[in-house]
Amino acid sequence: MVKEVNVWDYAGHIMETIGSGILLTTAYQDKVNTMTIGWGQLGVVWSKPVFSVLVRESRYTKEFLDKTGEFTVNIPLAKVDKNIIALCGTKSGRELDKFQALNLTAVPGQSVSVPGIRELPLTLECKVIYRQDQDPKAIEKTCFDRFYAAGTHNEGDYHTVYYGEITKAYIIEE
Repeated sequence: MVKEVNVWDYAGHIMETIGSGILLTTAYQDKVNTMTIGWGQLGVVWSKPVFSVLVRESRYTKEFLDKTGEFTVNIPLAKVDKNIIALCGTKSGRELDKFQALNLTAVPGQSVSVPGIRELPLTLECKVIYRQDQDPKAIEKTCFDRFYAAGTHNEGDYHTVYYGEITKAYIIEE
């Protein structure tokens, strides 16, 4: 069962929690993948509520997003098992079914084909309304040096920003 909520009532919690890691979930055909994100934006674009996510070119999640244009953002309401955030932030869905490995419970989406996750019950369902590849020349130097420069872990692995219109917001209840 889900209880629909007003996303703005949870805006402070969402933005506070993202720094500790929340999940971005995508699905394509019979596969579901989730990954930890620590960057995102909640706001309004074209008079629509949106959640914007940044996804690196190399990520399995990007393949699904580009094919379907749908995602969910999964946010804990209480303390979340750190193993969930750690594994989903370090392992690729290409090699591991994270839902199975972590015993996560997928809950069917209401307005998208992507599930929510019972263990991170605050769910935003989103449909991509705009995407933009990063222009490396437009990234401020200290950010570029920290996240993309030669010698960094993610050298040259830029992001695409996906603006997802929030089509539903709810809490998954037991």
